[in-house]
Amino acid sequence: MYIDQEKCIGCQKCLNYCPVAAIEYSGRSKDQKAYAFINRDECVECAVCYRARVCPTDAFVQEALDWPRILRSAFSDPFNPHKGTNVPGRGTEEMKTTDITNRFPEGTIGIGLEFGRPGIGLRLKETEPVIRRLLESGIKLEPCNPLTELITDENTGQLKTDAANEKVLSAIVEFIAPLEQAEEVFDIIREAAQATETVFSLDIVGKVSADGSIPVMQEVEKAGLRVAPNGKVNVGLGRMVAK
Repeated sequence: MYIDQEKCIGCQKCLNYCPVAAIEYSGRSKDQKAYAFINRDECVECAVCYRARVCPTDAFVQEALDWPRILRSAFSDPFNPHKGTNVPGRGTEEMKTTDITNRFPEGTIGIGLEFGRPGIGLRLKETEPVIRRLLESGIKLEPCNPLTELITDENTGQLKTDAANEKVLSAIVEFIAPLEQAEEVFDIIREAAQATETVFSLDIVGKVSADGSIPVMQEVEKAGLRVAPNGKVNVGLGRMVAK
């Protein structure tokens, strides 16, 4: 994304629409008009500024992106499906929506570590420490996940060199583990919280048993973790398509 300087009139209407504050403003000087411009290194190619349509002169230009910059759009723009997974978003659809495919069977715990947030973002390489620790413990990461596809070494968790420094809005480290491994998983996540330089949220996926209990929540309580009151509970509407 860039701003056509021939069209920009420096009205500043666009400045507050960038979730990572990548739109900057240069005031009027003696020899130069006032104008806005996009800091290319900080831009995550989410296209929020473009779709907001607040520019009175249509100065925003959405350009064709090459590798590896196209990763910024793939991880930050929900309207842009990943080529590897063929779905929009940063993880499997079931991680964020109702699971009617039985991706998370009973006796398992689904984990999503969502790194970065609007207003902060992250460089993809910031996920490497937790990925490395999980792989060392024998955890198998979700293959249908755009971040997993960037791993070049399953022993170290190293990402593709040319992709590691790309800035995105957020990225999800996603996996399913046996419920009995939950304590170890939570210990690893605590370690990750100390090692990372950005923020991340812990998403937990589990099913309600026939007796109304939630085994996953029992493990969460044992680990001393607090569940946010604004979490999401899927009611499971829909016909199960897999067993």
